[in-house]
Amino acid sequence: MSHAEAQIRTLIHEWAAAVRAGDLDAVLADHTADIVMFDVPPPQNGVRGIDAYRRTWPPFFTWLAGGAAFDIVELEVRAGADVAFAHALLRCGSPEELAAEPDTRLRLTLGLRKEGTRWVIAHEHHSFPNRAVDPATAVE
Repeated sequence: MSHAEAQIRTLIHEWAAAVRAGDLDAVLADHTADIVMFDVPPPQNGVRGIDAYRRTWPPFFTWLAGGAAFDIVELEVRAGADVAFAHALLRCGSPEELAAEPDTRLRLTLGLRKEGTRWVIAHEHHSFPNRAVDPATAVE
C-alpha cells in the first residue's frame, strides 16, 4: 500500500466515524467546494456543491440516531499522483432492515483529487442493490 493510499484510507475511515457521530463539520471537512454526489434518495440527478451536499446530512443523522448502522466492511483504494478512487461496502441499515437482509451492503464509490498536500473528496456515489427509497427521506 502506498503512502497516498494509506492517507486516503484514513480519510475515509475518519469520514465514516464523523457520519456515525453526526459531526457535520467533520463530514464536510475533506470535500471539495464543487463536490458531486449521487445518493440513494433523490434527486436522481445528484447534488452539486458543498452547500447542497451539506443539506443532505441532517435527515441521515436523524435516521442514524434511531439505532442504524454505518460501518465500513470492505475498502479498496487506488491512488495516482493527484487523483484517486476508492470503493467500499458498508453495513448500513436500521436494526430491522439488517435483521431482514443481513447481507445487504451500501455500495460507496469515491473520487478524490490532491489539492496541495491534501487529498479531498470530489465525487461520492452511494447505492443499494435492489432497494426502494422512501421519498419522505429525500432531500431536494
